[in-house]
Amino acid sequence: MERDLVLGFVNTVRHDGHGGVADDLADVGGFADWVAGCGVGVAVVDERLRGEVVALRRAVRALFARAVRPGPVSRADAGRLMPEAEAVALLNERAARAPGVPRLEWPAEADAPRARFVAGEPEFGAALARAAIDFLAGPDRVRLRACTAPRCVRYFLKGHGRQEWCKPSCGNRARAARHYRRHRVSG
Repeated sequence: MERDLVLGFVNTVRHDGHGGVADDLADVGGFADWVAGCGVGVAVVDERLRGEVVALRRAVRALFARAVRPGPVSRADAGRLMPEAEAVALLNERAARAPGVPRLEWPAEADAPRARFVAGEPEFGAALARAAIDFLAGPDRVRLRACTAPRCVRYFLKGHGRQEWCKPSCGNRARAARHYRRHRVSG
């Protein structure tokens, strides 16, 4: 699903488990692993493509930060966001590179078909850009949030009214931090 691809893409910047931030796309090896995990056939995974995709991720994260307002942005983005006009221009420029074609998929168990954009191998960045555009212009954007747990830098889709964190472990970490602050102040 394109929504999952876009969320997975922006969340390649994540908490490293030690108080810092990890970048799954920091080198060509990590980028190749992420691409393989997407299930997308990309024949050549090299530094040029990695650099283009990382720049695109920076633009999409800037637009996610805009989309979650007035809520807080991801801590990984605060203070170092790409200007919004530049992010929009980069996203549109990358999406325009896609000479791919729409593909109709209609599984036997589905009531309705769906159209999916299929890009050629050299247009992986364009496919990511188009998926990001579809997400940002689609109905899921209003549920987009930045996780507020200590040290978390992920974006997620709010599934219910009281959800504040991207996953249960972040909720546990937030509650533990709140408990620690209360008892440290009163003790």
